Amino acid sequence: MISNKTLIRILVMLVAVALIVLALPRNDRQTYAYEQGEPWRYQLLTAPFDIPIYLDEATVQRATDSVTRNFSPFVIYADTARAASMRRLEQSGIPALKLAQLRKLLGMVYENGIMSPQLKKRVKATNDRQIRLMGEDASVTAVDASRALSTEEACKWICDHYQEGWAGTLSLTPEDVERLRSAVRPNITPDKTTDSIYLSQALLSISSGQGKIAQGQRIVDRGEIVTPQIYTNLRTYEEMLAKTEADSSQSLFVILGQLAYVIVIFTTLYIYLAIYRPRVYANTRMMVFLVSLITLIVLFTVLMFETFTLGIYLVPFATVPVMVLIFIDSRTAVFSLIAAVLISALVAIYQFQFIFLEFVAGVLATFSLRQLSSRSQLLRTSVLTFVAYCVSFTIVTVVSQGSLDGIDPKLYLSFAINAVLLSLTYVLIFVIEKIFGFTSLVTLVEISDINNPLLRRLAEEAPGTFQHSMQVSTLATEAARTIGANTTLVRTGALYHDIGKLKSPVFFTENQHGVNPHDGLDPAVSARKIISHVHDGEEMAIQAKLPAVIRNFILEHHGRGITRYFYNMAFNAAGGSPVDPAPYTYPGPNPQSKETAILMMADAVEAASRSLKEYSQEAIDKLVNKIIDNQVADGMFSESPISFSDVEKVKDTFKKRLATIYHTRVSYPERKTSVASAGPAAEAREEPGRQ
Repeated sequence: MISNKTLIRILVMLVAVALIVLALPRNDRQTYAYEQGEPWRYQLLTAPFDIPIYLDEATVQRATDSVTRNFSPFVIYADTARAASMRRLEQSGIPALKLAQLRKLLGMVYENGIMSPQLKKRVKATNDRQIRLMGEDASVTAVDASRALSTEEACKWICDHYQEGWAGTLSLTPEDVERLRSAVRPNITPDKTTDSIYLSQALLSISSGQGKIAQGQRIVDRGEIVTPQIYTNLRTYEEMLAKTEADSSQSLFVILGQLAYVIVIFTTLYIYLAIYRPRVYANTRMMVFLVSLITLIVLFTVLMFETFTLGIYLVPFATVPVMVLIFIDSRTAVFSLIAAVLISALVAIYQFQFIFLEFVAGVLATFSLRQLSSRSQLLRTSVLTFVAYCVSFTIVTVVSQGSLDGIDPKLYLSFAINAVLLSLTYVLIFVIEKIFGFTSLVTLVEISDINNPLLRRLAEEAPGTFQHSMQVSTLATEAARTIGANTTLVRTGALYHDIGKLKSPVFFTENQHGVNPHDGLDPAVSARKIISHVHDGEEMAIQAKLPAVIRNFILEHHGRGITRYFYNMAFNAAGGSPVDPAPYTYPGPNPQSKETAILMMADAVEAASRSLKEYSQEAIDKLVNKIIDNQVADGMFSESPISFSDVEKVKDTFKKRLATIYHTRVSYPERKTSVASAGPAAEAREEPGRQ
């Protein structure tokens, strides 16, 4: 049967996977910003598939102009045009003596051909001065048209040659020339249909592919000038990617691949947590926090990738390990970083560069921070992260290109913005604390200040308890450091563990001055009064809005132990009859963590050490062993992850620390000098010094 926690973990992962896959682009298309004549600012771009090479616009225009200009036009010979022109000439009113010669000359012109001025202009523009004829069998015949004349040229030629042979009274008058011009018609006309077909085919060959860029071959490299041809190739590449994205069948496979990829990464993270961080894995809030953090950083990466050219490098990935380090631990922080970076790499164009940069920067941020207790640490981490980005990017550039020529300064600006965003993580700490109920080291440092109102009140109203708490804090912190527990948490919890005594400080020995209010009280009443400081402390902590982890120290520092002093009194008063231990038992629970277990040991040892008659090393060792061994025998630490080895290390730490605290003071020898001879000044100097 699957537990509710397991179902929640699975549901959280599925929701995260769905959100990420829905946000991911269906291919690796990136919006590049580039211009002709400018260097390519990105790294080497290779073809993910075969890309046809089309001529750039300028080349296409030049080729089109050349083809159009040198295109030999198709024409039709109008056989009836000559006879029709002769009839119009005969009917024009030109005198008969002139008409005969004009007919002869006109016939000679028609032998070479007459065409319209526009057609003649086209023929003259070609290199070969040819025209083409389409035969009935679809065969094409090329004809030299260099001797063919336009209608205007034909009239001029006829007039010139007529004047050479018939000057004088038979010269052509202007009216005759005009009649001749009206009679002449072209016998060579454009074959517009055939012309259009063949010209379109010629132009189509220009716009069709001029080869291809095979899959895996270079499109453009960093630093290379974007020529018109490269510009055209890039546009073709982007258009083909867009068409590929529109292919529903291919898009389905891409989605399935992305889905499997993200699930594998999250599953790996879950396996790591289940094996190496079971307490985190069992904590639903922790799991929701981890998965949500990774999901949000990936979604933000996709947004920045689609919005800005270098947007993927503006995302402060180091935020992930920093936040996880603050609320969980460093190993989980690094593993979470890897998961976030690997998923986000799906949208990175240069995945090796991206993974290398983010991994180096994130790991350095984790190692440099360790424990966040002040804003200055985060600022230092931001600076180090910026340096890591710059150095890593320079290294990758040298490895991939063998020089520094292709480095884009704008990328360093992106790294600087990234570092600034990382420094703002300090604000997120408080947001996460409110949402998930976590407690950061920063918060612990702030509330452990002895000028905190609640601690200040404890020092003024229950000075004995305050001094006891300070001593316990010192012992517990040293022990926590020895076994690798959270020293700041232990220190803060120790300062607050007895704040419940503020309600009735006089009932506790350390605050009494000769009068004991327990005298004359029933042992059960006294026990209830002592036990109440746990409940009272919890209420005061809630009113002061102390974190739950601090309230745990208040509830667990006595566990389910018995107030033995009053229980023994009741037992003795009963004459050996059985006594119900329930009224004399603390509500608990027993310590649930290493830190609260350490506090329980430190609290009992420090309190008992005050009753020692002598502070020899032997007496201290015997006291520490007796108290902690009894706690172990009573099963006080059975619910905490502390080991027997840890307990022994804690005991050794307490023994050394108590021996230092209660060390024997050296007596100062008095000077054997007569006060009378030395005088009043000497007497004043004999005041005992302070140690």
